[in-house]
Amino acid sequence: MAAIQVVRSEWTKIRSVASTVWTLSLAVVVTIALGMLISALQKSEFDSMSRTDQLTFDPTFTSFAGMSLGQLAMIVFGVLVVSNEYSTGMIRTSLAAVPQRGTFLASKLAVAAGLALAVGLATSFVTFFLGQAMLGTHKASIGDPGVLRAVIGGGLYMTLIAVFSMGVAAMLRSPMLSLGILMPFFFLISNILGSVDATKKIGQLLPDQAGSKIMQVVPPVDDDTPYGPWGGLGIMGLWVLAALIGGYVLLKKRDA
Repeated sequence: MAAIQVVRSEWTKIRSVASTVWTLSLAVVVTIALGMLISALQKSEFDSMSRTDQLTFDPTFTSFAGMSLGQLAMIVFGVLVVSNEYSTGMIRTSLAAVPQRGTFLASKLAVAAGLALAVGLATSFVTFFLGQAMLGTHKASIGDPGVLRAVIGGGLYMTLIAVFSMGVAAMLRSPMLSLGILMPFFFLISNILGSVDATKKIGQLLPDQAGSKIMQVVPPVDDDTPYGPWGGLGIMGLWVLAALIGGYVLLKKRDA
């Protein structure tokens, strides 16, 4: 089957499954709504902040506060795109139609990553502008130094989260097992490692903590992170590459 036909087939699969459409929609709504809420709360509390907190206040990063829950939906999206076929048994039919497993996985990744990127970038820009509207006089402008990089980076971050989840799902095949590992990893283990002094340096190298650096414009007080915004996104990219290589190797080795 020609590569273009495989891509079309994967596009049809994604848009015909209600769960994947709903998870992307949820990622958009949660990210925007929570970002607006946190921005409004920060505006009301700004005058009561310490002088240091006011000077290091990052209006851009504040508007992305909803990304922590929005990435949850992106994780589910990435897992479902890959593991749905395993849970329904359709993977046998798909691999029979496309025996070149590299082509099969690459086409699935290309379609899902392209969709995640489009949704992620749109969500990031809308989240930024609505969040800044909530902040009033404390807002940032898209033309301020580092702001456009942070907004575009927000879309890239959401995309990489989805692709990383796809790689993990390709390795594990089971949606429950994949989500059972990814959810605690991002929402418990990463936060714990990043907040404990003894393990902070390890936490800084995890994909979500490294990748989220791209959305920061004003560094926090006493920031000792050993990399910058693009360096952090690069570390996240290495995690994603490792997950994809693992998924491809296991897909090649195993039977459907």
